Amino acid sequence: MTGIVDAFYLAGAGMHSQGDRLRVIAENIANADSTGLTPVSDPYRRKTITFKNVLDRELGIEKVTVASYGVDSSPFKMKYDPGHPAADTQGYVKFPNVEPVVEMVDMQEAQRAYQANINVIDVTRNMISQTLGLLK
Repeated sequence: MTGIVDAFYLAGAGMHSQGDRLRVIAENIANADSTGLTPVSDPYRRKTITFKNVLDRELGIEKVTVASYGVDSSPFKMKYDPGHPAADTQGYVKFPNVEPVVEMVDMQEAQRAYQANINVIDVTRNMISQTLGLLK
């Protein structure tokens, strides 16, 4: 029976981690066009998330969890817009280092991983149901 519990637990941990990843991606997309308020202020900087495997000593299995949240240190995008309040002396505005297309691809990948964990739960639940049906 512990294998069944492990499957539920591991799938839940995976869903939780992918949910965190989706929140980071959503924040990046929401701030893709945010600029600083003044010429010297920096705009939003893309956030990142990394995962690691951690041993759950109680169950004796490794689960996935968030290792860290970070920021992408790649340079900001510069756009010429001399009328913008955040434009520098040459008329350029710093925009976030967020690429919406990259974020959308990451979002699809996270959604698929989340769905895969849901499928693990569904398959495990069906196996339990079929086993109970055989015992009747």
